[in-house]
Formats: sequence, C-alpha cells, structure tokens
Amino acid sequence: MPRKSQRGYYVRGHFVAEGSELDLELKREAKGDTDRSKTDLKRESEHLQKLGEALLTLRSDLMARLRERHGISDKLIDALAEARRITNFEGRRRQMQFIGKLMRALEPQVIADVEAALEEQRKPSARETLALHQAEQWRDRLIQDDSALTDWLETHPDADVQHLRTLIRQARKDAQASAAQERPGEAQRHGRAYREIFQIVRVRLSAETSDESDDTGEETTP
Repeated sequence: MPRKSQRGYYVRGHFVAEGSELDLELKREAKGDTDRSKTDLKRESEHLQKLGEALLTLRSDLMARLRERHGISDKLIDALAEARRITNFEGRRRQMQFIGKLMRALEPQVIADVEAALEEQRKPSARETLALHQAEQWRDRLIQDDSALTDWLETHPDADVQHLRTLIRQARKDAQASAAQERPGEAQRHGRAYREIFQIVRVRLSAETSDESDDTGEETTP
C-alpha cells in the first residue's frame, strides 16, 4: 500500500512538514518573531498539547460552535474523536502527539477561541446561575411565607404538595431549634428539610431552563 504523502514544502533542498517545529520556526522568522527562547517555544508547545487533551472533554455544543464559527478543522475534530475511541496506551499517546501537532498549526485567534470555550465549560452558564438564584429565593419564600406554596403550585400543579408541606413544617421547626441554640456571631445551621426543599425546587427550575434552551436551539452564554 503506497505511503500517504505528507504536506509540506522545501527550503534550501530540505523538506519541511507542515505543523512541524521547523515549519513553525520558519513562519516565526518570516513574521520577524525571533526573540522567544527555546524554553518559551517548549512551554508554548506543551500548553497547546494540554489544550488538545482538554478538548477531549469539551461539550458537543461548544465543539459545534468552534467548528461553525471559529474555524476548527474537521481534521482536528476527527482526530479528537479517534483519540476517544483508542484504549491502547501507546496508540493513544501517538494520537495525542498528532493532536498536539494539529493544535500547533492553528492560528492564534482560533487558539484563543478554544481557550474561551474551555473556560465557558468550566463556569456555569448564565441560565444555570439564574436557576440557582431563583431556587434559593423560592426555598426561602416557601419556608417563610404560607402563600408561597400556593404560588408555587399555580405554576407547578403536579408538585407533591403533601411532601412539600411536610418539608416546610420541618424546616421551620429546625430553624426555631437552631435559633434557640445559636451563639452571637455564629452562622445559622440548616437541617435536611431545608436542603431538600432547595433540591426539589432547583431540579424543577433547571429542567424548565433546559426545555427553554432546547426550544430556542441556543444556550445563553455569560
């Protein structure tokens, strides 16, 4: 089977493979960027290698955005998919080296977009943050205000009202007991019922947020 030809070019009679260290060095020289030391270049190469590894865990919606808006090549996406399938240690190591090579060939702006996508994944979305704040507000209202349960049931008629009433009563008892035992300057301690009310509300609000995102086909970003 004939060997697949490698893309590149010749400089003074020597073949330079695209994406190789020599290729990158020649491109830097062409741009007049010759001030970085070998240590700097090695650090940059290691950083790009780690970025490539991190891309293996990137959410599919963020990867699709990189592909459609920011110029991530199909070749890199296919290489990442192949790396996820490889279980052999040596085979995976070679594949990650190949991914590192593809990462080094990316334009600086594309690399910045990759870093931004990974950072976005590490942080909760604006929708998720809003859902958490709303869950905290509903939890506090349900415990403090008798009319809050009626308001909750108007928008969530399928809620387990008996279970919620039991949790609310228990959370109020726990709050009274905790207040009686508190010392000056000591933070109030909350019981299981307080936390369970929050979980019930958070799960419902998060599900509604997810449904809204699916309906619009978009996800709000910070």
